Order: sequence, then structure tokens, then C-alpha cells
Amino acid sequence: MSTISDQDIIQAIKHAIEVGNNTTGGQNASYIPALAQVPSDLFGIAIVTCEGKVFTQGDADTPFAIESISKAFNLAHVMDKIGAKELRTRVGADPTGEPFNSVMAIELHHGSPLNPLVNAGAMATVSLVEGDTSDQIWTNIIGNMMRFTGEPLTVNQEIYKSETDTNQHNRGIAWLLKSYGYMYNDPDMVVDLYTRMCSINITAKQLAIMGACYANGGVNPIDKQRVVNQENVPCILAEMTMSGLYDGSGDWLYKAGLPGKSGVGGGLVAVAPGKLAMAVFSPPLDPCGNSVKGQAALQSIIKDLNLNLYVS
Repeated sequence: MSTISDQDIIQAIKHAIEVGNNTTGGQNASYIPALAQVPSDLFGIAIVTCEGKVFTQGDADTPFAIESISKAFNLAHVMDKIGAKELRTRVGADPTGEPFNSVMAIELHHGSPLNPLVNAGAMATVSLVEGDTSDQIWTNIIGNMMRFTGEPLTVNQEIYKSETDTNQHNRGIAWLLKSYGYMYNDPDMVVDLYTRMCSINITAKQLAIMGACYANGGVNPIDKQRVVNQENVPCILAEMTMSGLYDGSGDWLYKAGLPGKSGVGGGLVAVAPGKLAMAVFSPPLDPCGNSVKGQAALQSIIKDLNLNLYVS
């Protein structure tokens, strides 16, 4: 395995900032009012290597709502608890071919949420987190996230309230899953926990650390603590490859060749197994819900550092 020098990483980030700044288009998520108010010119990049080296540029320490990226890390907790095979039985592991919040995808597949990275599958996964009360389940959810970052995390209360006020669609999905037998706890409680999970504040630097845990075989490269069983990491990366950027996942993989996960808060993380993870924050999104500048910037880094898994 070839070693990537620190200087190469520094140059790649600088180039990515230039690429991102020259990339226009997109708009903030408008269906969540608080996200629409986030300054659209914020732009930060971070890279964390499997050796624990951290590189940042721009607004990499500015907090933003993790949103759907949280799905890829709550997945690790549940998979460790019940096993990849059981999770696949209860949630699924196939792309829906539909938008991330599609009801039609559920109906077309006999009630199955299909995968844990769309809203239906993510809520089904949350419903599998252990705990007798909402507080106990939340402690397990955020505790898992903090093991990935190695740092304390908090909920953005403004985002949480805004999403709670506008999450009627997700409530409908949760009850639909319940009717088909794919919701494993109280639907209303699960929607609240899911909404809170998506409202966790994160920075691009912290997100790169989280991704680097996957790049490093399930071990946090900063504090050296294992955060997910090694045998589950390939399964999680496979899920990210298939469905990590919603219905834009195929286009992303075609251009980038790495597993990734995006969120409508403007975050995007990509994992180069055995090498590093990179994360970006830029709020304007494409029609699929993926950061416009973020995709361009990370694709630039992937090309400059020769990280595409399909390039020999």
C-alpha cells in the first residue's frame, strides 16, 4: 500500500478549496426552516488519516446538523448488537431507487424499508437500539456517536425544534412500517429519537474522525479505541456505497469511487479504506440532497490522491 505524504494531503485540500469555491449552484434545504437560515457561504474540509493525523481548511470547526449522516454510524451500534445478518433481515440491504423519504418505495417492496440509510430504514434501525425508555435509548445513541468522535456532542435545539415541527411525513412512514411489521418500538418515540439524532451538532473535523474509524477497521485513530466490530465495517461501507448519497449514489460512485454519506445539513464524508477519511461542510444542496461544493471538493481530493477504489 502506497503512503500518502502530509504535503500531498495539504496540497490536495488547498486544491479542493479552490475547486469548491469555483463550483456554484444548489440551495440550502428549505423544507426544514432552520436549515434554510444557515449561511450558504460556509465551507470547510477535513482529512483524518488512519495514523491519526488531522488536516483542516476553511470552516472545518463550524458546527452543523449531522442529519442523515448519523444513519451510517447508528447503523454500526445496532449491527454490533444484533449482527449484520439479523439487521439485513429486519431492515434490508438494497437500494430503493427512490428518494430518501419515499413512501412509494415501502409500498412497492411489501412494507420493507430496504436499507438503513433511507429515512424508513434509519427509523427502523433506531427502533432496534436497546433501552427500556426513550432516555435510555437516547443515551445509547449519542454515546455511540461520541465514541466515534472521541469528543462530547450536543443537540442543536433550534434544528431539533424545527424538524419536530415539520416531520409529519416521517411520522407517517413510521406508522406505515409499524403496519407492515418493520417497526420494532413505539413509532412516535422512534420518530422523536430519530429527529434528535439528526439534529446532533457536528463539525467537518469531527466527521472526518468518524469516517476515519471506518477507514481504520473500526478503531478510532485518535484515541485508539475500538468503536465497531471489524467484521461489520465492510458491511457498513457496502451500505454507504449503495445508498450513501440518496438517489445520487450511483452518480457519486461513478465519479468518486469511494463509499460516502451525505446529509441535508450540508455535510459529506467519504472513506478510503486503510488510508483516510475526508469530510466537507457546505450547505447548498443538489436536487438529491447532497452538498454541491462538497461533492466537487471531495472528488478533487480523491483524484489528486489517487483514492478511487476502482483505479489500479
